[in-house]
Amino acid sequence: MNWRLLAKRQWPLALSLTGIAVAELGSIDTALGWWQVPGVLVICAISVLAPRRPFDAALAVAFAIVCVALYLRFLGVAFEPHFFLSGANVSVTGAAMATIAVLVRESSRLRALSGTVLVLTAMITAEVLGWPIVSAREYREWEPDTTSYLFGACIMLVLAVGSGLYFRARDNERASQLAASVAAAQNAERMALARELHDVVAHYVTAIVVHAQAGQLNREVDVLPAIATSGTEALTAMRRLVGTMRDGTAAGPAASSSLMDDVRELAAESGLPVRLSFELEDAVPQELARSVLRLVQESLTNTQKHAASVSSVDVALSSSDGVLRLAVDDDGIASGVPVGGSGGYGLVGMRERVELLGGTFSAGRREPAGWTVRADLPLA
Repeated sequence: MNWRLLAKRQWPLALSLTGIAVAELGSIDTALGWWQVPGVLVICAISVLAPRRPFDAALAVAFAIVCVALYLRFLGVAFEPHFFLSGANVSVTGAAMATIAVLVRESSRLRALSGTVLVLTAMITAEVLGWPIVSAREYREWEPDTTSYLFGACIMLVLAVGSGLYFRARDNERASQLAASVAAAQNAERMALARELHDVVAHYVTAIVVHAQAGQLNREVDVLPAIATSGTEALTAMRRLVGTMRDGTAAGPAASSSLMDDVRELAAESGLPVRLSFELEDAVPQELARSVLRLVQESLTNTQKHAASVSSVDVALSSSDGVLRLAVDDDGIASGVPVGGSGGYGLVGMRERVELLGGTFSAGRREPAGWTVRADLPLA
């Protein structure tokens, strides 16, 4: 834990212990009694710094309590005001409780148990060392109620340990929530990248394969320019995805100011007999337009991969009542083995993309032949 975070977390404890220690100065009535002040300040300072190294702090607090009790016994004075029968005062007791709470919160069970036992042993030692002095001075005419003192000590121990356990549970819960959030964000990013790879790169690779097969069937057709163009677009898309993973820039090209022009360009690049229909009455936001382009692109790619004898592909875009409607219909016949194989993620990716935008998606066979894709997307 860095010093700035430590100061932000521990300033209430430091302020409280300082106030208690200053208030206790008024109860010191002998010159020798002032010898407790340096030791008390050291004990309080260690407890404030405990979050940096909790177990070491517990050892240091226990050692400091015993040392202060020893030299006070050597001087023939006791803690003033003594909080229990004869031992530590309020500030030392508070510092010990705070140290135990931090130890239970941040250390392993074994270290928390052993450190707590050491601090308790030190407090008991301080009681034993201060007893001859205090009893000779204060307990001559009446016997103190040791049961009430013991009960109070147990209550304070329970408060210290309970506070540590409570904050430990809160820390674990916060860590679990953070881990879940990070995992969800990572999964969302992976899914987004997977959709871009499938919708963008696979589209151009499919075009390369289709043109290469066409060139094999008809040697007179010059397919090299189309293959070169598709390869260049695939490389551009890959570079864009790499940039996304490196610096978090937007994946995929953004839609231009005209969704209709972008759809026309996709239709021309596909090499399919596409017929376009546009009835857009409302402006389409850029992010939504980009998703629509991906849906059209994936639909055309699926037609290239899965359909044969395609005589027409109808792409219709319309908007009304705040909803953008996309329809892609082809009249192809299922070709059996798709071009380049199929991972089966195209429809899944399209459905995920539409549902993320709050829309509805459907796809299926047409009668008597062909395939249809429908998507309704809210414009707002």
